[in-house]
Amino acid sequence: MQILHIALLPDWEDAVASGAYRVSTIGRTIDEEGFIHASTPEQVQATASRYYAGRPEALVVLVMDTERLEAGGVPVRFDEVAPGVEFPHLYAGVPVALVDDVRPAALVDGVLRF
Repeated sequence: MQILHIALLPDWEDAVASGAYRVSTIGRTIDEEGFIHASTPEQVQATASRYYAGRPEALVVLVMDTERLEAGGVPVRFDEVAPGVEFPHLYAGVPVALVDDVRPAALVDGVLRF
């Protein structure tokens, strides 16, 4: 299953330099949060609107496959965040080699384009 993570471009560049992505969400690492937030393709627009609207930083969308992540040692769980609403969470840092695609992204008129 494909899952997505919206990242600030500088955070992704740091991950490429270090070999692993460890940012959970804006300004917080996996060590602080306990997991990395992700979205399904159906959830990503709402996530972008809620957390990234009005931010000036360049964005990228990390495209990952849950089976590849699990096989590579990155546990993925769909955790209930509200009654009946589950989001994918990654319970380890993500080696950059396990990211299938990195797409430049921008919020244009409230819509995430990538």
